[in-house]
Amino acid sequence: MLPAGKVPPEILEKLFRTLGSEDERVLLGPGTGIDFAAISFGDKAIVASTDPITGAVEDIGFYAVHVNANDIAVSGARPRWFLVTILLPEDSDGELPVRIMGDIDREAKKLGISIVGGHTEVTSGLKRPIVVGTMLGEVERGKLVTPNGARPGDAIVMTKWAGLEGTSIIAREREEELKNVFGESFVERAKALIEYISVLPEAMVLREFADAMHDPTEGGIANGLHEMADASGLGFRVFLDRIPVREETARICEFYGLDPLALIGSGSLLAAVPRDHARFAVERLLAKGINAAVIGEFLAEKKRVAVINGEERPFPRPCSDELWKVFRE
Repeated sequence: MLPAGKVPPEILEKLFRTLGSEDERVLLGPGTGIDFAAISFGDKAIVASTDPITGAVEDIGFYAVHVNANDIAVSGARPRWFLVTILLPEDSDGELPVRIMGDIDREAKKLGISIVGGHTEVTSGLKRPIVVGTMLGEVERGKLVTPNGARPGDAIVMTKWAGLEGTSIIAREREEELKNVFGESFVERAKALIEYISVLPEAMVLREFADAMHDPTEGGIANGLHEMADASGLGFRVFLDRIPVREETARICEFYGLDPLALIGSGSLLAAVPRDHARFAVERLLAKGINAAVIGEFLAEKKRVAVINGEERPFPRPCSDELWKVFRE
């Protein structure tokens, strides 16, 4: 039985064998660890990505815009056009789709994105609404940053903190329970972490330095590292004590018995940056008020390890996002 969340890589590899007709204008197609597709349009590339929002109910429209925009941003492109499919449970209030689209409209305007199409329906068997977005952007072909471009020796730069999206979702979905444990002000801070979800600002900085960028979503930072390594056929060494984790995330994860590094991580960005440029890239990010750190390096060896107290240990891929443990309770 497959666990909730992303399909395991060994299953995905089978799906990648059935990709329709070949087209020479496809600059980047599907693959493990690939956030987006890129299609040649003369001296520019159209960048496309699609992602569903399945774990949140409150602010689902907000998440739909930013999660999909993030996948475009890591290509070095700016998100421009958005299509959205809204699937509603039976007996939904008629105001629900209006509220969801209102949130989508507000967030799209903030990022300069046009909503150009979509679909809305009531779907039998759903327990909660699902929003599926498709985002398009454009970039000059010479400035396209591909997710499979990491090189051995590249530093791994991480922005913001691990588990931001998951922390905010849990705080919203389990608000009353958490208030009883941690107090109202703590829960409000945890909910407010949603404000960090866009990686567009740091992607526009890092595209000048990065060989590859990746938006860690399901499976968090841990899965994101594996996906980057998958895309480029590399290994990695990561220093666990360098991975930034906010207090709100650490305490909520401890309460529910979760690993913050495997908690859905939209809002953080992982980048492979040539070693000589990594320090300057981090300084540029910090100067713009964006938390950032070098947390490890990519390796020519295929080993994937974490350094804990000076000792290397295997760093396994998460089987499922930690968020689902909370929702199954």
